[in-house]
Parts: sequence; structure tokens; C-alpha cells
Amino acid sequence: MEPAIAEARPPLTTYEALAKMIDHSLVRPELTDDQVVEGCALAKRYQVATVSVRPCDVDQAVRLLDGSGVIVGSISGFPHGSTTTAAKLYETRDLLRRGAKEIDMVINIGKLISRQFQYVEMELMQMAQACHENGALLKVIFENAYLTDELKIIACRISARADVDFLKTSSAFAPTGYTLEDLRLMRKHAPARIGIKAASGVRTLQAALEVYEAGCSRFGATRTAEILDAWKAHLSQPPQTA
Repeated sequence: MEPAIAEARPPLTTYEALAKMIDHSLVRPELTDDQVVEGCALAKRYQVATVSVRPCDVDQAVRLLDGSGVIVGSISGFPHGSTTTAAKLYETRDLLRRGAKEIDMVINIGKLISRQFQYVEMELMQMAQACHENGALLKVIFENAYLTDELKIIACRISARADVDFLKTSSAFAPTGYTLEDLRLMRKHAPARIGIKAASGVRTLQAALEVYEAGCSRFGATRTAEILDAWKAHLSQPPQTA
């Protein structure tokens, strides 16, 4: 399949256009139950795309966000991707049964670097099938901090063959997060039907608009309120005249 052709993107013009790019992240290990509840309430109030929660929090998040229009997502093989395929599949199916509709799965980084491409592809195919059978989406985390550009491109091609839904730059547990260069590379080498997600580092409105321009259709955020409050303020300003 031919890579997507990079084109200038039209500017975002509505509150919803940016809010529905945000996966509000609640996956830090130290979060308390109260903080998860507060995070879900924030996501509901700001009407973001999804809340991404730890596996142990899926039941609670599904209850809290029922009927809100905010999707509950969770994580599999997190944060290093080194669990077995069988373990990832079990975890994923359990999360889907509990009501998660999007899964962010870490690719097996060591196998990819070891050039065990068939192993990686078979794992992604099984994971994508498990998600799609349950009406859910699969996002594959590359963890670009550890990869050469060649391996990032190969991972894009493998993911396309496996029919995944999103490619994601990072988990926030590696030395670095997304870069604009990586986003452009991934967008160039992934089919247009596959979304690109920036993670780890989108903390301002400017950064959010930059990742959009680089080809993203989603980004992970913990500073969701700050970003969207700034976006509301921006949209409320009168248009500039020449």
C-alpha cells in the first residue's frame, strides 16, 4: 500500500475539532482512585475523545462516563511491550469485556530491534483482530526513543499489513516522547486510513496545533484543561483584519 501523501492541513476552527483529538491520560502508576474520578469528570466536562485509564480502572471509568460521549480506552502490554502475545491478548480481551473501546498496545520493542518482524506482525494481527471483533480500535505504541528511522518505517509497514487503527509515538515511560520529525515520518509511511497519535510532551495549545499540522488525528494529554481553556480563549478572539 502506498504511503500517505503529505498535504497542508486546513486550520482547526471549532472547539470540538481540537477536543476530539485528545486522549486524556490517566495511566500514571501513582494516581489515586479519587484522581481517576476527577480525571474522568474533567474529560466529561471538556468533551474530549477518550479517557485512557489503567486496566484496574476500566470498570470505574465505564460507569462514570456512560452516556457522556467520551470513550473509555486502556492499555495492554504497558509500558514496555515485552509480555507474551498470549498475555497481551488475554489482557486486551478482558479490557474489552469490561467496556474499553480503544486499546493502546506497546509493540514488542526488543523483537522489533532484533528484526524479528514476523513475530511482531503476527502479534499485531492477532491484537487488531481481537479489537475489531469487539468493535474497538487498536493503537500501536512504537516507543520511538529506542528506534532508528529505518525501524520506525518498518513498523509503519508492519502495522499497515496488520490492519491496526492508530500508530502512536511513545508511552511516556521512555527517555523521550514525540518529536515533530517522527510524526511527519510516520504520517508519510502509513496509509491515510491509519491515524497518528502523538504522546508524551503535548502540554500547550501551541504544541497541540503543531502536532495537528504534522499529521496527527489524536494526541495524549494530561494538561487537557489548560490546552482547551487556551483554545476557547483563542476562538473567542475577534478575527484580525488586514
